[in-house]
Amino acid sequence: MLNLSFLVEQGAKRNPDKPALSLGEVTLNYKSFHDKVCQTANALSKKGVGYGDKVALLCPNIPQFPIIFFGILKTGATVVPLSILLKTDEIAYHLADSESKIFFCFAGTPEIPMGIFGKEGFDKTKTCKDFISIGQISDEIPSFDELIKDEKKDFESYITSSEATAVIIYTSGTTGKPKGAELSHINLYTNAEISTGIVRSQLFESQMVVLPLFHIFGLTVMMLAGIRQSLHLILLPKFDAKTVYRLISIFNIKIFAGVPSMYWALLNEEDTVENHKTIQNLRIAISGGASLPVKIIEEFESRFGVPIIEGYGMSEGSPVVTFNQLEIGRKPGSVGTPIYGVDVKIVDDEGNELPTGEKGELIYRGPNVMKSYYGKLSETQKVLKNGWLYSGDIAIKDEDGFFFIVDRKKEMIIRGGMNIYPREVEEVMMKHPDISMVAVVGIADEKLGEEVKAFVVKKNGSDISEEEIKNWTKEKLASYKYPRSIEFLNQLPINASGKILKKLLKTEKI
Repeated sequence: MLNLSFLVEQGAKRNPDKPALSLGEVTLNYKSFHDKVCQTANALSKKGVGYGDKVALLCPNIPQFPIIFFGILKTGATVVPLSILLKTDEIAYHLADSESKIFFCFAGTPEIPMGIFGKEGFDKTKTCKDFISIGQISDEIPSFDELIKDEKKDFESYITSSEATAVIIYTSGTTGKPKGAELSHINLYTNAEISTGIVRSQLFESQMVVLPLFHIFGLTVMMLAGIRQSLHLILLPKFDAKTVYRLISIFNIKIFAGVPSMYWALLNEEDTVENHKTIQNLRIAISGGASLPVKIIEEFESRFGVPIIEGYGMSEGSPVVTFNQLEIGRKPGSVGTPIYGVDVKIVDDEGNELPTGEKGELIYRGPNVMKSYYGKLSETQKVLKNGWLYSGDIAIKDEDGFFFIVDRKKEMIIRGGMNIYPREVEEVMMKHPDISMVAVVGIADEKLGEEVKAFVVKKNGSDISEEEIKNWTKEKLASYKYPRSIEFLNQLPINASGKILKKLLKTEKI
């Protein structure tokens, strides 16, 4: 029997006065945090929410996210975190697909009116019965503060089976319609527990949480693992390099976790003496969510002397599958070795394990593997076979047991019958001194089926031409691999979790 809400309960019992959550000048200690969680649970219970119900939560990195998240869990219900960038029809799809009973939605800002989109999506969904705003949308719509203000500050948690679904986390939908991965209490607890050891968070007092909490990386590796250690979580609703530098300095933060686009932005921020000293104050940096170009790792470590340890995971894996673990060793460019309790292997299209050094699909099994895709039996059966989860990622394993992600299986380019992995081309192009960031995709071609196209962000001040880049790349790669088309952009499109949206690049909807 296990309910993840015990993480907050234990924090309140063991460290009641310790800071738990900070946003700007507002800080809640662990006792106040737990009090508000209990008030939330009491309010939800009065609305009939309990075991088996689903409650959707669309909220940025503000204290209300963890408060509502654990309040939902206390009742025995399941949390459905939603991206803050979803629009009306997307919200309606997620609410209906998850069969959510109640929807908590952040009011938003004039620039991003999440509350308006949320209410419109809610109104289109017959199965969702209550809409509660986080912040004020209008006088007619009940707010979260009003909901909990008179509730009691104690609540006895519903003790669920450890295999009960705690969270339905939706895939990003970069390769198709989003699917809800059902993650159990034990899935998330074991992954969070292992994460605390990987980053040795128990040695530190605070950590910044800029990774979106609705994304599995931020939810497990930062929020759950941080609260497990009763750390002080410094919340940042939106990534901004200047603000990150400032908060690291103010709170003496030792752990930073981000996605590749964040490290790119930190490197491209002005390298003042103050900024330089701030990053050097970190003890460890963590990267995940997408493959981090080796060039960025080398530049970051060369400039600041702070190691970046990269891992690999996915929503279906709670998320961590492999990591560059300090006690085992690390290899820049690799995603490390399997975490404790998880088996990983590389297989061919028939599921046969491949020899060391050969490319194939990465599959894994262990306590981190999801239960299923909610309400989607056929999709579940495609990826879950005999306990093994088929990731859809192409990888290799070296002679030391380290894994290297080559690319997404669905992103592989087939040009005239030849297989091309975009990441291989990207890694080569990133070595050019005038290239700051690059994304490579396959575009339709009548003669060859697909052709290679690169979208390039130049370094500041560079006037390099398309032809110069093509000629340079042609010298470094086999003739069928180099990009025949190059388009310059000021920045690459990314989703709310920092992943490059190659689907938009392929369709040229940028």
